[in-house]
Amino acid sequence: MKKTISLLSDNDRCELLQILSECFPNPKSELVFSNPYELLCAVILSAQATDESVNKVTPQLFSMAPSPYKMVELGVDRISEVIRTIGLWRAKSKNIFEMSKILIDKYKGNVPCTYEALVSLPGVGSKTAKVVMNVAFGLPTIAVDTHIFRVCNRTGLCPGKTVKDVENNIVHLIDDKYMIKAHHLLLLHGRYVCKSRHPMCENCRISGLCKKLM
Repeated sequence: MKKTISLLSDNDRCELLQILSECFPNPKSELVFSNPYELLCAVILSAQATDESVNKVTPQLFSMAPSPYKMVELGVDRISEVIRTIGLWRAKSKNIFEMSKILIDKYKGNVPCTYEALVSLPGVGSKTAKVVMNVAFGLPTIAVDTHIFRVCNRTGLCPGKTVKDVENNIVHLIDDKYMIKAHHLLLLHGRYVCKSRHPMCENCRISGLCKKLM
């Protein structure tokens, strides 16, 4: 596979991430969770939904079912009642129930940490798997969502025509010392500064490095 060539130099990429580290000194997921299982459920729920909407239902869901064993006991219908304010709640209810059963049957109730195992679970795609790997287990990978895709293309950090293009190529462009937190640095910058419709370029501390391609 031909690797994407960043439009930024090695030094510029490091400077960009250093500046974002100063802007977001404690970058972390805005989903509320207390263990890898809760994170996995929350990320599944967050597909085509906001973190804010997920955080409104997960306190009740996790108080009732803090483990895959309890989630299976809860059942699809009860899960559905709790999360029905979230988009695609019917499919997500079934996925969380089936995912929990597999965790019990195959992994003794534990969340696996490998990409292959995670993407084999119902409701878990590449982005969800990589979020769990990075956030729950501290592994050096980057999940690419629409915010990160936009930032990578606008800045020239990692141009790509599709999310998959960026996901396949971004890791080798990130210096090791930023790898664990790069996902959230780029995501938070995209969410709060480099917005889709109204990017706040006048307040952006990396504007001097940005290629503004999109």
